[in-house]
Amino acid sequence: MSEQVQQSPAEQSNSSAQEMMIESIGLSKFYGQFTATKDVTFSVPRGQVAAFLGPNGAGKSTTMKLLSGFLSPSEGHARVGGFDVSTHRIEASQKLGYLPENGPLYEEMTPRGFLKYAGGVRGMSKAELSNRLEFVMDKCDLSSVWKKPIRKLSRGFRQRVGMAQALLHDPDILILDEPTSGLDPNQNQSVRDLIRSLGKTKTILLSTHILQEVKAVCSRVILINQGSIVFDGSVSDLGGSQDDMETSFHKLTHA
Repeated sequence: MSEQVQQSPAEQSNSSAQEMMIESIGLSKFYGQFTATKDVTFSVPRGQVAAFLGPNGAGKSTTMKLLSGFLSPSEGHARVGGFDVSTHRIEASQKLGYLPENGPLYEEMTPRGFLKYAGGVRGMSKAELSNRLEFVMDKCDLSSVWKKPIRKLSRGFRQRVGMAQALLHDPDILILDEPTSGLDPNQNQSVRDLIRSLGKTKTILLSTHILQEVKAVCSRVILINQGSIVFDGSVSDLGGSQDDMETSFHKLTHA
Protein backbone atom coordinates (compact mmCIF):
# COMPACT_ATOMS: atom_id res chain seq x y z
CA MET A 1 0.00 0.00 0.00
CA SER A 2 1.34 3.45 -0.82
CA GLU A 3 0.15 6.96 -0.25
CA GLN A 4 1.51 10.24 -1.58
CA VAL A 5 0.08 13.42 -0.10
CA GLN A 6 -0.97 15.77 -2.90
CA GLN A 7 -0.15 19.44 -2.42
CA SER A 8 -2.44 22.21 -3.56
CA PRO A 9 -1.12 24.67 -6.23
CA ALA A 10 -0.60 27.25 -3.47
CA GLU A 11 1.35 24.76 -1.35
CA GLN A 12 3.42 23.72 -4.37
CA SER A 13 4.23 27.34 -5.13
CA ASN A 14 5.25 28.00 -1.53
CA SER A 15 7.35 24.83 -1.42
CA SER A 16 9.17 25.70 -4.65
CA ALA A 17 10.02 29.12 -3.24
CA GLN A 18 11.70 27.53 -0.22
CA GLU A 19 15.39 26.72 -0.20
CA MET A 20 15.81 22.96 -0.34
CA MET A 21 18.65 21.86 1.93
CA ILE A 22 18.41 18.06 1.50
CA GLU A 23 17.51 16.62 -1.90
CA SER A 24 17.19 12.94 -2.76
CA ILE A 25 16.69 12.69 -6.51
CA GLY A 26 15.89 9.20 -7.79
CA LEU A 27 18.40 7.60 -5.42
CA SER A 28 18.83 3.89 -6.02
CA LYS A 29 21.36 1.45 -4.62
CA PHE A 30 21.81 -2.05 -5.99
CA TYR A 31 23.98 -4.86 -4.67
CA GLY A 32 23.97 -7.35 -7.51
CA GLN A 33 20.38 -8.58 -7.76
CA PHE A 34 19.42 -7.03 -4.43
CA THR A 35 17.73 -3.61 -4.42
CA ALA A 36 18.44 -1.63 -1.24
CA THR A 37 16.68 1.54 -2.46
CA LYS A 38 14.79 2.31 -5.67
CA ASP A 39 14.07 5.81 -7.03
CA VAL A 40 13.95 7.46 -3.59
CA THR A 41 12.89 11.07 -4.21
CA PHE A 42 12.14 13.77 -1.64
CA SER A 43 13.46 17.13 -0.49
CA VAL A 44 13.61 18.88 2.87
CA PRO A 45 13.46 22.70 3.01
CA ARG A 46 15.44 24.94 5.30
CA GLY A 47 14.23 24.92 8.90
CA GLN A 48 12.18 21.71 8.71
CA VAL A 49 12.55 18.71 11.03
CA ALA A 50 11.49 15.65 9.05
CA ALA A 51 11.18 12.11 10.39
CA PHE A 52 12.47 9.33 8.14
CA LEU A 53 10.61 6.16 9.14
CA GLY A 54 10.45 2.57 8.04
CA PRO A 55 10.74 -0.99 9.32
CA ASN A 56 14.10 -2.70 9.72
CA GLY A 57 15.70 -3.30 6.34
CA ALA A 58 13.47 -0.78 4.56
CA GLY A 59 16.37 1.33 3.25
CA LYS A 60 16.56 4.14 5.83
CA SER A 61 20.24 3.84 6.72
CA THR A 62 21.21 3.21 3.10
CA THR A 63 19.43 6.39 2.00
CA MET A 64 21.09 8.39 4.76
CA LYS A 65 24.51 7.05 3.75
CA LEU A 66 23.79 8.01 0.14
CA LEU A 67 22.75 11.53 1.18
CA SER A 68 25.86 11.98 3.32
CA GLY A 69 28.26 10.62 0.72
CA PHE A 70 29.27 7.52 2.68
CA LEU A 71 27.87 5.44 -0.20
CA SER A 72 27.80 6.16 -3.93
CA PRO A 73 24.41 5.71 -5.62
CA SER A 74 23.86 3.20 -8.40
CA GLU A 75 21.42 5.72 -9.89
CA GLY A 76 20.25 9.22 -9.02
CA HIS A 77 21.74 12.18 -7.19
CA ALA A 78 22.00 13.55 -3.65
CA ARG A 79 22.34 17.26 -2.89
CA VAL A 80 23.11 18.80 0.49
CA GLY A 81 23.00 22.56 0.94
CA GLY A 82 22.79 22.93 -2.83
CA PHE A 83 25.94 20.85 -3.47
CA ASP A 84 25.93 17.57 -5.34
CA VAL A 85 27.41 15.08 -2.88
CA SER A 86 29.14 13.08 -5.63
CA THR A 87 30.92 16.01 -7.29
CA HIS A 88 31.29 18.49 -4.40
CA ARG A 89 31.81 16.20 -1.41
CA ILE A 90 33.92 18.64 0.65
CA GLU A 91 31.53 21.58 0.20
CA ALA A 92 28.56 19.38 1.08
CA SER A 93 30.29 17.95 4.16
CA GLN A 94 30.91 21.46 5.49
CA LYS A 95 27.15 22.02 5.53
CA LEU A 96 26.32 18.64 7.03
CA GLY A 97 26.47 17.00 10.44
CA TYR A 98 25.91 13.24 10.16
CA LEU A 99 25.28 10.78 12.96
CA PRO A 100 25.33 7.25 11.51
CA GLU A 101 23.74 4.33 13.29
CA ASN A 102 26.45 2.75 15.46
CA GLY A 103 28.96 5.27 14.12
CA PRO A 104 32.68 4.43 14.40
CA LEU A 105 34.61 5.95 17.30
CA TYR A 106 38.29 5.78 18.20
CA GLU A 107 37.96 3.80 21.41
CA GLU A 108 41.42 4.57 22.76
CA MET A 109 40.66 8.32 22.68
CA THR A 110 38.68 10.33 25.19
CA PRO A 111 35.59 12.25 24.00
CA ARG A 112 37.63 15.47 24.26
CA GLY A 113 40.52 14.00 22.26
CA PHE A 114 38.25 12.49 19.63
CA LEU A 115 36.33 15.72 19.13
CA LYS A 116 39.55 17.78 18.98
CA TYR A 117 40.78 15.39 16.30
CA ALA A 118 37.49 15.67 14.38
CA GLY A 119 37.66 19.46 14.55
CA GLY A 120 41.23 19.43 13.28
CA VAL A 121 40.25 17.24 10.33
CA ARG A 122 37.55 19.76 9.49
CA GLY A 123 40.06 22.60 9.58
CA MET A 124 38.44 24.45 12.47
CA SER A 125 40.47 27.25 14.00
CA LYS A 126 41.79 26.85 17.55
CA ALA A 127 39.43 29.52 18.93
CA GLU A 128 36.39 28.17 17.07
CA LEU A 129 37.15 24.61 18.14
CA SER A 130 37.58 25.64 21.79
CA ASN A 131 34.18 27.36 21.79
CA ARG A 132 32.43 24.49 20.06
CA LEU A 133 33.97 21.87 22.36
CA GLU A 134 32.45 23.68 25.32
CA PHE A 135 29.10 23.87 23.52
CA VAL A 136 28.86 20.18 22.59
CA MET A 137 30.17 19.03 25.97
CA ASP A 138 27.33 20.93 27.61
CA LYS A 139 24.57 20.17 25.09
CA CYS A 140 25.40 16.47 24.91
CA ASP A 141 26.00 16.18 28.66
CA LEU A 142 29.51 14.76 28.37
CA SER A 143 31.30 16.57 31.20
CA SER A 144 31.34 13.51 33.49
CA VAL A 145 33.13 11.37 30.87
CA TRP A 146 35.03 14.12 29.04
CA LYS A 147 38.46 12.61 29.81
CA LYS A 148 37.58 8.92 30.04
CA PRO A 149 38.56 6.47 27.27
CA ILE A 150 35.66 5.92 24.91
CA ARG A 151 36.11 2.14 25.23
CA LYS A 152 34.98 2.43 28.86
CA LEU A 153 31.80 4.36 28.06
CA SER A 154 28.27 2.95 27.97
CA ARG A 155 26.36 2.72 24.71
CA GLY A 156 24.37 5.78 25.68
CA PHE A 157 27.48 7.89 26.27
CA ARG A 158 29.02 6.64 23.01
CA GLN A 159 25.88 7.75 21.22
CA ARG A 160 26.19 11.19 22.77
CA VAL A 161 29.83 11.42 21.65
CA GLY A 162 28.61 10.68 18.11
CA MET A 163 25.97 13.38 18.44
CA ALA A 164 28.62 15.84 19.63
CA GLN A 165 30.72 15.03 16.57
CA ALA A 166 27.76 15.77 14.29
CA LEU A 167 27.18 19.15 15.99
CA LEU A 168 30.81 20.16 16.40
CA HIS A 169 31.23 22.39 13.33
CA ASP A 170 27.78 24.01 13.74
CA PRO A 171 26.36 22.67 10.46
CA ASP A 172 23.22 24.01 8.79
CA ILE A 173 21.97 20.47 8.13
CA LEU A 174 21.78 17.41 10.37
CA ILE A 175 21.14 13.82 9.30
CA LEU A 176 20.63 11.74 12.43
CA ASP A 177 20.24 7.97 12.28
CA GLU A 178 18.62 6.72 15.51
CA PRO A 179 20.10 9.48 17.75
CA THR A 180 18.39 8.18 20.92
CA SER A 181 19.45 4.56 20.46
CA GLY A 182 20.77 3.19 23.74
CA LEU A 183 19.71 6.17 25.85
CA ASP A 184 17.70 5.97 29.05
CA PRO A 185 14.37 7.88 29.35
CA ASN A 186 15.98 10.98 30.87
CA GLN A 187 18.66 11.06 28.18
CA ASN A 188 15.96 10.52 25.53
CA GLN A 189 14.14 13.62 26.74
CA SER A 190 17.37 15.62 26.78
CA VAL A 191 18.16 14.69 23.17
CA ARG A 192 14.60 15.44 22.08
CA ASP A 193 14.82 18.86 23.69
CA LEU A 194 18.13 19.44 21.91
CA ILE A 195 16.71 18.40 18.52
CA ARG A 196 13.66 20.60 19.07
CA SER A 197 15.93 23.55 19.88
CA LEU A 198 18.23 22.88 16.91
CA GLY A 199 15.21 22.59 14.63
CA LYS A 200 14.51 26.30 15.09
CA THR A 201 17.55 27.20 12.99
CA LYS A 202 18.66 24.00 11.24
CA THR A 203 17.31 21.48 8.75
CA ILE A 204 17.08 17.99 10.25
CA LEU A 205 16.37 14.56 8.81
CA LEU A 206 15.77 12.19 11.73
CA SER A 207 15.54 8.42 11.53
CA THR A 208 13.83 6.78 14.49
CA HIS A 209 11.63 3.84 15.43
CA ILE A 210 9.97 5.79 18.23
CA LEU A 211 6.68 7.36 17.11
CA GLN A 212 6.41 9.34 20.33
CA GLU A 213 9.68 10.99 19.32
CA VAL A 214 8.23 11.87 15.92
CA LYS A 215 5.24 13.62 17.47
CA ALA A 216 7.50 15.45 19.92
CA VAL A 217 10.01 16.99 17.49
CA CYS A 218 8.96 16.57 13.84
CA SER A 219 6.53 18.36 11.54
CA ARG A 220 6.75 15.92 8.62
CA VAL A 221 7.03 12.18 8.04
CA ILE A 222 8.72 10.44 5.11
CA LEU A 223 8.06 6.69 5.23
CA ILE A 224 10.09 4.15 3.28
CA ASN A 225 9.29 0.48 2.79
CA GLN A 226 11.14 -2.13 0.73
CA GLY A 227 13.42 0.58 -0.64
CA SER A 228 10.71 2.97 -1.89
CA ILE A 229 8.84 5.95 -0.45
CA VAL A 230 5.26 5.00 0.48
CA PHE A 231 4.18 8.11 2.42
CA ASP A 232 5.25 11.76 2.56
CA GLY A 233 3.13 14.16 4.58
CA SER A 234 2.60 15.93 7.88
CA VAL A 235 2.72 14.13 11.21
CA SER A 236 -1.04 14.72 11.63
CA ASP A 237 -1.67 13.16 8.20
CA LEU A 238 -0.08 9.94 9.46
CA GLY A 239 -2.32 9.93 12.54
CA GLY A 240 -3.74 12.12 15.27
CA SER A 241 -2.57 9.90 18.11
CA GLN A 242 0.29 7.49 18.65
CA ASP A 243 -2.13 4.57 18.21
CA ASP A 244 -3.34 6.05 14.91
CA MET A 245 0.26 6.51 13.76
CA GLU A 246 1.08 2.91 14.64
CA THR A 247 -1.97 1.71 12.70
CA SER A 248 -1.03 3.79 9.64
CA PHE A 249 2.60 2.64 9.87
CA HIS A 250 1.48 -1.00 9.93
CA LYS A 251 -0.88 -0.55 6.95
CA LEU A 252 1.74 1.22 4.86
CA THR A 253 4.58 -1.21 5.55
CA HIS A 254 2.84 -4.58 5.98
CA ALA A 255 2.96 -6.57 2.77
